[in-house]
Amino acid sequence: MMFKVEWKEGAIRQLEKLEIFLSRRIYKKVSELSLNPFSKGIKKLKGSDLFRARVGDYRIILEIDLSNKLITILRIGHRKNIYET
Repeated sequence: MMFKVEWKEGAIRQLEKLEIFLSRRIYKKVSELSLNPFSKGIKKLKGSDLFRARVGDYRIILEIDLSNKLITILRIGHRKNIYET
């Protein structure tokens, strides 16, 4: 049961700003999510329908649509400022 992964424009831009080794780790994590979106390290954000995945000090904010088997990558950023709206 594979999920389709969709990247928002902002998330792609944030990924491109990171160092190459870090963006590769994040990309690898997202690829793993397409196989199992509820794997270890995925947490639901409080008061929201969004989820977060951890890659070192960085967070991937994502939306999981079970009915359409779709994962939408919304934002990527350092843990100290990713949760600011």
